[in-house]
Amino acid sequence: MTPAQFLGRVKRGETPAVGLFLGQEGYNRKRCRDAVIAAFPVAPETFDGAETSLAAIIDDARAMSLFVSERLMFVVNAEAAMPRTSRSAATASEDDDEGGGAAESSSKDAGVLDAYVKSPTPGVTVIFEASRWDFEGDDKAKNERARKFYGAIPDAVEFRRFSVDDARVELDRMARALKVQLDPAAAETLVEALGADVGRISVELEKLALYGKPIGAEELPLLVPDARQSTIFGLVNALGRRDRARALEALEALVREGEYLPLALTFLATQFRTALVVKEANLRSASQVQGHFQRSGTQMWGSRAEQVWGTAAKFSTKQLERGLKLIFEADRDLRSARPDDRTVMENFVVRLCG
Repeated sequence: MTPAQFLGRVKRGETPAVGLFLGQEGYNRKRCRDAVIAAFPVAPETFDGAETSLAAIIDDARAMSLFVSERLMFVVNAEAAMPRTSRSAATASEDDDEGGGAAESSSKDAGVLDAYVKSPTPGVTVIFEASRWDFEGDDKAKNERARKFYGAIPDAVEFRRFSVDDARVELDRMARALKVQLDPAAAETLVEALGADVGRISVELEKLALYGKPIGAEELPLLVPDARQSTIFGLVNALGRRDRARALEALEALVREGEYLPLALTFLATQFRTALVVKEANLRSASQVQGHFQRSGTQMWGSRAEQVWGTAAKFSTKQLERGLKLIFEADRDLRSARPDDRTVMENFVVRLCG
Protein backbone atom coordinates (compact mmCIF):
# COMPACT_ATOMS: atom_id res chain seq x y z
CA MET A 1 0.00 0.00 0.00
CA THR A 2 1.28 3.47 -0.82
CA PRO A 3 1.08 6.38 1.63
CA ALA A 4 -1.52 8.05 -0.61
CA GLN A 5 -3.73 4.95 -0.51
CA PHE A 6 -3.41 4.76 3.26
CA LEU A 7 -4.31 8.43 3.67
CA GLY A 8 -7.35 7.88 1.47
CA ARG A 9 -8.51 5.02 3.69
CA VAL A 10 -8.06 7.08 6.84
CA LYS A 11 -10.01 9.94 5.28
CA ARG A 12 -12.88 7.55 4.53
CA GLY A 13 -12.82 6.32 8.13
CA GLU A 14 -11.34 2.93 7.18
CA THR A 15 -8.23 2.91 9.35
CA PRO A 16 -7.07 -0.73 9.69
CA ALA A 17 -7.15 -2.34 13.13
CA VAL A 18 -3.52 -3.45 12.68
CA GLY A 19 -1.10 -1.71 10.34
CA LEU A 20 2.59 -1.80 9.47
CA PHE A 21 4.67 1.25 8.53
CA LEU A 22 7.71 -0.02 6.64
CA GLY A 23 10.68 2.03 5.39
CA GLN A 24 12.90 4.97 6.28
CA GLU A 25 11.22 7.83 4.43
CA GLY A 26 10.04 10.18 7.16
CA TYR A 27 7.91 12.84 5.47
CA ASN A 28 5.06 10.60 4.32
CA ARG A 29 5.32 8.50 7.47
CA LYS A 30 4.69 11.62 9.56
CA ARG A 31 1.75 12.58 7.33
CA CYS A 32 0.20 9.15 7.78
CA ARG A 33 0.88 9.15 11.51
CA ASP A 34 -0.66 12.60 11.94
CA ALA A 35 -3.70 11.58 9.89
CA VAL A 36 -4.36 8.56 12.10
CA ILE A 37 -3.94 10.63 15.28
CA ALA A 38 -6.33 13.27 13.95
CA ALA A 39 -8.92 10.59 13.19
CA PHE A 40 -9.02 9.36 16.80
CA PRO A 41 -10.67 11.16 19.73
CA VAL A 42 -8.05 9.84 22.19
CA ALA A 43 -4.35 10.53 22.65
CA PRO A 44 -2.05 7.90 21.14
CA GLU A 45 -0.04 5.49 23.25
CA THR A 46 3.55 4.71 22.27
CA PHE A 47 5.35 1.42 22.91
CA ASP A 48 9.02 0.69 22.16
CA GLY A 49 9.64 -2.75 20.64
CA ALA A 50 13.21 -2.62 21.99
CA GLU A 51 11.91 -2.34 25.57
CA THR A 52 8.63 -4.28 25.51
CA SER A 53 8.14 -7.73 24.03
CA LEU A 54 5.69 -8.21 21.19
CA ALA A 55 3.68 -10.63 23.32
CA ALA A 56 3.36 -8.01 26.08
CA ILE A 57 2.24 -5.37 23.58
CA ILE A 58 -0.41 -7.68 22.12
CA ASP A 59 -1.53 -8.59 25.63
CA ASP A 60 -1.94 -4.87 26.36
CA ALA A 61 -3.94 -4.44 23.17
CA ARG A 62 -6.25 -7.27 24.28
CA ALA A 63 -7.02 -5.49 27.56
CA MET A 64 -10.26 -3.51 27.45
CA SER A 65 -10.15 -0.04 28.97
CA LEU A 66 -12.74 0.95 31.58
CA PHE A 67 -12.53 4.62 30.61
CA VAL A 68 -12.42 4.85 26.79
CA SER A 69 -13.99 2.83 24.00
CA GLU A 70 -11.12 3.43 21.54
CA ARG A 71 -7.35 3.15 21.75
CA LEU A 72 -4.57 4.09 19.35
CA MET A 73 -1.23 2.32 19.86
CA PHE A 74 2.02 3.03 18.01
CA VAL A 75 4.83 0.48 18.32
CA VAL A 76 8.18 2.04 17.38
CA ASN A 77 11.38 0.00 16.81
CA ALA A 78 9.20 -2.89 15.69
CA GLU A 79 12.28 -4.57 14.18
CA ALA A 80 13.46 -5.44 17.69
CA ALA A 81 10.83 -8.20 17.89
CA MET A 82 12.36 -10.05 14.94
CA PRO A 83 14.40 -13.22 15.58
CA ARG A 84 18.16 -12.80 15.47
CA THR A 85 20.05 -13.98 12.43
CA SER A 86 22.34 -16.97 12.94
CA ARG A 87 25.34 -14.66 13.33
CA SER A 88 23.75 -12.39 15.94
CA ALA A 89 22.25 -15.39 17.72
CA ALA A 90 25.71 -16.98 17.93
CA THR A 91 27.10 -13.76 19.41
CA ALA A 92 24.30 -13.63 21.97
CA SER A 93 24.95 -17.28 22.83
CA GLU A 94 28.62 -16.55 23.47
CA ASP A 95 27.65 -13.65 25.72
CA ASP A 96 24.87 -15.18 27.81
CA ASP A 97 23.71 -18.45 26.24
CA GLU A 98 20.35 -16.87 25.35
CA GLY A 99 20.57 -16.95 21.54
CA GLY A 100 18.28 -19.93 21.10
CA GLY A 101 15.83 -18.60 23.68
CA ALA A 102 15.55 -15.30 21.83
CA ALA A 103 14.78 -17.06 18.55
CA GLU A 104 12.19 -19.26 20.22
CA SER A 105 10.59 -16.25 21.92
CA SER A 106 10.38 -14.35 18.60
CA SER A 107 8.76 -17.36 16.95
CA LYS A 108 6.11 -17.47 19.68
CA ASP A 109 5.59 -13.70 19.35
CA ALA A 110 4.94 -14.11 15.61
CA GLY A 111 2.24 -16.66 16.44
CA VAL A 112 0.67 -14.30 18.98
CA LEU A 113 0.63 -11.51 16.40
CA ASP A 114 -0.96 -13.79 13.80
CA ALA A 115 -3.73 -14.75 16.24
CA TYR A 116 -4.36 -11.10 17.14
CA VAL A 117 -4.58 -9.96 13.50
CA LYS A 118 -7.23 -12.61 12.87
CA SER A 119 -9.28 -11.35 15.84
CA PRO A 120 -8.28 -7.80 16.87
CA THR A 121 -9.82 -6.05 19.85
CA PRO A 122 -12.77 -3.87 18.79
CA GLY A 123 -12.00 -0.17 18.96
CA VAL A 124 -8.23 -0.69 19.21
CA THR A 125 -5.82 0.30 16.42
CA VAL A 126 -2.20 -0.86 16.54
CA ILE A 127 0.39 0.56 14.15
CA PHE A 128 3.82 -1.11 14.03
CA GLU A 129 6.63 1.13 12.77
CA ALA A 130 9.65 -0.65 11.23
CA SER A 131 11.66 2.32 9.99
CA ARG A 132 15.24 1.16 10.52
CA TRP A 133 15.90 -0.14 7.01
CA ASP A 134 15.40 1.11 3.46
CA PHE A 135 14.16 -0.74 0.36
CA GLU A 136 17.42 -0.53 -1.60
CA GLY A 137 21.06 -1.46 -1.21
CA ASP A 138 22.36 -3.35 1.80
CA ASP A 139 19.11 -2.74 3.71
CA LYS A 140 16.94 -4.50 1.15
CA ALA A 141 17.33 -8.03 2.55
CA LYS A 142 16.78 -6.82 6.11
CA ASN A 143 13.67 -4.93 5.07
CA GLU A 144 12.31 -8.04 3.39
CA ARG A 145 12.92 -9.99 6.60
CA ALA A 146 10.91 -7.41 8.54
CA ARG A 147 8.06 -7.61 6.02
CA LYS A 148 8.09 -11.40 6.23
CA PHE A 149 8.09 -11.41 10.03
CA TYR A 150 5.07 -9.09 10.06
CA GLY A 151 3.50 -10.88 7.11
CA ALA A 152 0.35 -11.58 9.14
CA ILE A 153 -0.48 -7.85 8.86
CA PRO A 154 -2.23 -7.36 5.51
CA ASP A 155 -2.23 -3.55 5.68
CA ALA A 156 1.43 -2.60 5.22
CA VAL A 157 2.37 0.89 4.07
CA GLU A 158 5.69 1.17 2.23
CA PHE A 159 7.52 4.44 2.77
CA ARG A 160 9.96 4.55 -0.12
CA ARG A 161 12.27 7.47 -0.79
CA PHE A 162 11.06 10.07 -3.29
CA SER A 163 12.57 10.12 -6.74
CA VAL A 164 13.85 13.50 -7.92
CA ASP A 165 10.81 14.00 -10.16
CA ASP A 166 8.35 12.99 -7.42
CA ALA A 167 10.10 15.29 -4.95
CA ARG A 168 9.70 18.16 -7.42
CA VAL A 169 5.97 17.45 -7.75
CA GLU A 170 5.59 17.38 -3.96
CA LEU A 171 7.60 20.60 -3.66
CA ASP A 172 5.22 22.34 -6.07
CA ARG A 173 2.23 21.12 -4.06
CA MET A 174 3.69 22.32 -0.76
CA ALA A 175 4.77 25.65 -2.27
CA ARG A 176 1.22 26.31 -3.49
CA ALA A 177 -0.19 25.45 -0.07
CA LEU A 178 2.31 27.75 1.67
CA LYS A 179 2.01 30.45 -1.04
CA VAL A 180 5.74 30.36 -1.70
CA GLN A 181 6.65 31.67 -5.17
CA LEU A 182 9.65 29.73 -6.50
CA ASP A 183 10.78 30.04 -10.09
CA PRO A 184 11.43 26.69 -11.84
CA ALA A 185 15.21 27.02 -11.63
CA ALA A 186 15.08 27.69 -7.89
CA ALA A 187 12.72 24.75 -7.35
CA GLU A 188 14.99 22.38 -9.27
CA THR A 189 18.02 23.66 -7.39
CA LEU A 190 16.34 23.20 -4.01
CA VAL A 191 15.39 19.60 -4.81
CA GLU A 192 18.88 18.84 -6.07
CA ALA A 193 20.62 20.56 -3.17
CA LEU A 194 18.60 18.70 -0.53
CA GLY A 195 18.96 15.32 -2.23
CA ALA A 196 15.21 15.00 -2.94
CA ASP A 197 14.65 14.66 0.82
CA VAL A 198 11.07 15.93 1.04
CA GLY A 199 11.22 16.16 4.82
CA ARG A 200 14.06 18.67 4.58
CA ILE A 201 12.38 20.41 1.65
CA SER A 202 9.18 20.93 3.69
CA VAL A 203 11.20 22.50 6.54
CA GLU A 204 12.98 24.88 4.15
CA LEU A 205 9.71 25.85 2.44
CA GLU A 206 8.19 26.77 5.79
CA LYS A 207 11.14 29.11 6.33
CA LEU A 208 10.89 30.52 2.80
CA ALA A 209 7.20 31.28 3.38
CA LEU A 210 8.34 33.99 5.82
CA TYR A 211 10.30 35.75 3.07
CA GLY A 212 7.14 36.99 1.41
CA LYS A 213 8.66 37.63 -2.01
CA PRO A 214 9.20 35.62 -5.21
CA ILE A 215 12.39 33.56 -4.96
CA GLY A 216 14.75 32.95 -7.84
CA ALA A 217 17.91 30.89 -8.18
CA GLU A 218 20.00 33.91 -7.17
CA GLU A 219 18.22 34.47 -3.84
CA LEU A 220 18.06 30.79 -2.90
CA PRO A 221 21.68 30.38 -1.69
CA LEU A 222 21.19 33.29 0.71
CA LEU A 223 17.87 31.98 2.05
CA VAL A 224 18.84 28.29 2.30
CA PRO A 225 22.43 28.37 3.62
CA ASP A 226 22.49 24.63 4.35
CA ALA A 227 21.79 23.80 0.71
CA ARG A 228 25.40 24.06 -0.36
CA GLN A 229 24.89 22.85 -3.89
CA SER A 230 22.40 25.68 -4.43
CA THR A 231 25.24 28.06 -3.58
CA ILE A 232 27.44 26.34 -6.16
CA PHE A 233 24.72 26.72 -8.79
CA GLY A 234 24.46 30.37 -7.80
CA LEU A 235 28.19 30.64 -8.42
CA VAL A 236 27.78 29.04 -11.86
CA ASN A 237 24.96 31.44 -12.75
CA ALA A 238 26.96 34.47 -11.63
CA LEU A 239 30.01 33.31 -13.60
CA GLY A 240 27.80 32.88 -16.67
CA ARG A 241 26.68 36.51 -16.43
CA ARG A 242 30.24 37.69 -15.70
CA ASP A 243 28.85 39.08 -12.43
CA ARG A 244 32.09 39.19 -10.47
CA ALA A 245 30.56 40.69 -7.33
CA ARG A 246 27.78 38.10 -7.06
CA ALA A 247 30.21 35.27 -7.88
CA LEU A 248 32.52 36.38 -5.07
CA GLU A 249 29.51 36.58 -2.73
CA ALA A 250 28.61 32.99 -3.61
CA LEU A 251 32.22 31.94 -3.01
CA GLU A 252 32.14 33.71 0.35
CA ALA A 253 28.97 31.78 1.25
CA LEU A 254 30.71 28.49 0.41
CA VAL A 255 33.65 29.41 2.64
CA ARG A 256 31.32 30.48 5.45
CA GLU A 257 29.43 27.18 5.23
CA GLY A 258 32.69 25.23 5.51
CA GLU A 259 32.54 23.86 1.96
CA TYR A 260 35.67 21.98 0.87
CA LEU A 261 36.69 24.23 -2.01
CA PRO A 262 38.60 21.61 -4.06
CA LEU A 263 35.36 19.58 -4.11
CA ALA A 264 33.42 22.65 -5.27
CA LEU A 265 35.96 23.13 -8.06
CA THR A 266 35.51 19.48 -9.07
CA PHE A 267 31.77 20.06 -9.32
CA LEU A 268 32.38 23.14 -11.50
CA ALA A 269 34.67 21.11 -13.77
CA THR A 270 31.99 18.42 -14.20
CA GLN A 271 29.37 21.07 -14.94
CA PHE A 272 31.54 22.79 -17.54
CA ARG A 273 32.58 19.55 -19.25
CA THR A 274 28.99 18.35 -19.46
CA ALA A 275 27.84 21.72 -20.82
CA LEU A 276 30.61 21.57 -23.44
CA VAL A 277 29.32 18.16 -24.57
CA VAL A 278 25.86 19.74 -24.94
CA LYS A 279 27.33 22.50 -27.11
CA GLU A 280 29.28 20.08 -29.29
CA ALA A 281 26.23 17.84 -29.74
CA ASN A 282 24.15 20.92 -30.67
CA LEU A 283 21.41 20.05 -28.19
CA ARG A 284 18.56 22.55 -27.99
CA SER A 285 16.60 21.75 -24.83
CA ALA A 286 16.78 20.05 -21.45
CA SER A 287 14.79 17.09 -22.78
CA GLN A 288 17.33 16.62 -25.59
CA VAL A 289 20.13 16.80 -23.00
CA GLN A 290 18.49 14.12 -20.87
CA GLY A 291 17.86 11.84 -23.85
CA HIS A 292 21.38 12.28 -25.24
CA PHE A 293 23.12 11.29 -22.01
CA GLN A 294 20.75 8.44 -21.23
CA ARG A 295 21.37 6.94 -24.67
CA SER A 296 25.10 7.07 -24.00
CA GLY A 297 24.60 5.17 -20.72
CA THR A 298 25.00 8.17 -18.38
CA GLN A 299 22.30 8.65 -15.76
CA MET A 300 20.60 12.01 -16.23
CA TRP A 301 17.39 12.94 -14.44
CA GLY A 302 15.14 15.85 -15.38
CA SER A 303 16.38 18.43 -12.87
CA ARG A 304 20.02 17.65 -13.64
CA ALA A 305 19.35 18.06 -17.36
CA GLU A 306 17.79 21.47 -16.65
CA GLN A 307 20.89 22.54 -14.73
CA VAL A 308 23.27 21.38 -17.46
CA TRP A 309 21.15 23.04 -20.14
CA GLY A 310 21.11 26.26 -18.11
CA THR A 311 24.91 26.27 -17.88
CA ALA A 312 25.27 25.55 -21.60
CA ALA A 313 22.89 28.41 -22.39
CA LYS A 314 24.94 30.90 -20.34
CA PHE A 315 28.36 30.10 -21.83
CA SER A 316 29.62 29.95 -25.40
CA THR A 317 31.82 27.06 -26.51
CA LYS A 318 34.95 29.24 -26.30
CA GLN A 319 33.97 30.43 -22.83
CA LEU A 320 33.48 26.86 -21.62
CA GLU A 321 36.85 25.84 -23.05
CA ARG A 322 38.52 28.83 -21.38
CA GLY A 323 36.69 28.03 -18.15
CA LEU A 324 37.97 24.45 -18.18
CA LYS A 325 41.51 25.72 -18.76
CA LEU A 326 41.21 28.08 -15.78
CA ILE A 327 39.73 25.27 -13.68
CA PHE A 328 42.72 23.10 -14.54
CA GLU A 329 45.08 25.87 -13.46
CA ALA A 330 43.13 26.45 -10.24
CA ASP A 331 43.20 22.72 -9.50
CA ARG A 332 46.96 22.71 -10.04
CA ASP A 333 47.37 25.65 -7.68
CA LEU A 334 45.17 24.00 -5.05
CA ARG A 335 47.51 21.01 -5.07
CA SER A 336 50.71 23.07 -4.72
CA ALA A 337 52.11 25.27 -1.99
CA ARG A 338 49.72 28.20 -1.71
CA PRO A 339 48.44 30.85 0.73
CA ASP A 340 45.01 29.15 1.04
CA ASP A 341 42.22 27.60 -1.01
CA ARG A 342 40.11 30.75 -0.87
CA THR A 343 42.80 32.89 -2.51
CA VAL A 344 43.12 30.42 -5.38
CA MET A 345 39.35 30.30 -5.92
CA GLU A 346 39.00 34.09 -5.76
CA ASN A 347 41.72 34.38 -8.40
CA PHE A 348 39.84 31.85 -10.55
CA VAL A 349 36.59 33.86 -10.29
CA VAL A 350 38.29 37.17 -11.12
CA ARG A 351 40.04 35.72 -14.18
CA LEU A 352 36.93 33.96 -15.50
CA CYS A 353 34.80 37.08 -15.07
CA GLY A 354 37.47 39.31 -16.61
